[in-house]
Amino acid sequence: MNDKPLKVGLLGCGVVGTEVVRILTEQADHLAARVGARLEIAGIAVRRPGRVRDIAVDPALITTDAQALVSRGDLDLVIEVIGGLEPARGLILSALEHGASVVTANKALLAEDGPTLFAAAEKYQRDLYFEAAVAGAIPILRPLRESLAGDDVVRVMGIVNGTTNFILDKMDTTGAGFDEALEEAQALGYAEADPTADIEGFDAAAKAALLASLAFHTRVSIADVHREGITEVTATDIASAREMGCVVKSLAICELDEATDSVSARVYPAMIPQSHPLASVRDAYNAVFVESKAAGQLMFYGRGAGGAPTASAVLGDLVSAARNRLKGVPGVGESSYTQRAVRPMGDAMTRYHVSLDVADKAGVLAAVAHAFAEHDVSIQTVRQEGRGSDAQLVVVTHTATDAALSATVETLRDMDIVREVSSVMRVEGD
Repeated sequence: MNDKPLKVGLLGCGVVGTEVVRILTEQADHLAARVGARLEIAGIAVRRPGRVRDIAVDPALITTDAQALVSRGDLDLVIEVIGGLEPARGLILSALEHGASVVTANKALLAEDGPTLFAAAEKYQRDLYFEAAVAGAIPILRPLRESLAGDDVVRVMGIVNGTTNFILDKMDTTGAGFDEALEEAQALGYAEADPTADIEGFDAAAKAALLASLAFHTRVSIADVHREGITEVTATDIASAREMGCVVKSLAICELDEATDSVSARVYPAMIPQSHPLASVRDAYNAVFVESKAAGQLMFYGRGAGGAPTASAVLGDLVSAARNRLKGVPGVGESSYTQRAVRPMGDAMTRYHVSLDVADKAGVLAAVAHAFAEHDVSIQTVRQEGRGSDAQLVVVTHTATDAALSATVETLRDMDIVREVSSVMRVEGD
């Protein structure tokens, strides 16, 4: 056991930060045994000291000057859980410059400007760990970065936002509408008062960028991720999925196209078969499904958010960074050697479920089929429903590019026999 403790600075003491302090305090002896030295909280930077409560620390450790804390020069480790782009970016860079390794949960910052942070970590030979940035307590980033380092990952598909999964699950299991399910999520604390980041896919897109970057050893930013939210998902979509033996999930999908040596990353609601492992992920849970050449199919499942689960991931990184600190060497850093291009969404291949409100007269099916054929979109199944003003065609395609399907939909909308393209949803997970 090293006699000299490792000094830890904490940036932010909200829900996650409070749990980090609690675990550091209550599990101090166990953590010391795992690390080889005690972890000593040397300072906690917050914006409003009066709101810090329910943590057993010396009030003298609380400060509002985060910059002074990270630049004092005697910190071994800094934990950043304040979120956002600034001042988090400047504080992390300053912490690295002044000799501290950094553990962060800041997915938005890493997805926006990860290269700058990783370059600084390499320059100053310090660790920059971020397991808590994706899927809370689920250990997914370290397996991608280390456990599968000798394998070739070809696809990562996951449910990485608990709020959207809760909403879609409630719509499926109780018949609730979107607004009703969202209100319940807010009442239970799963959704913020302003849920935009979750329901419009921004949160999941940031996580998809990190997953793709690690899985494919190339730099993927949030700007490279195609994003669609769940606000347009209707009870009819949920019912249509059920008729197909599917459920609707908001998925983050990262793929390697070996033919073009390019990668893609996208977030959107899609139907997946009830037999797929991700279909059984309920409530506000997260899960990530990984496919690689040697290991085959792997799935990581657990709580994707919350103070204690996220703090668990933070402390896991902290222990690793602390061990490296005692050894005097940094751990595994950024791997972006492939420099693969990011494939545009128009080239992404998947199946589609298309619902059309059509005129009830002879020749409609043939005309619709011709529109699909015109854009080289092959039809797998077609179902006619209703009569008169309720006449509808439900088409499920074989695999097609997003661009081809989009062109088909535009053609259908211009046809007199098609009153409305009522729903277009992707089908994944076959």
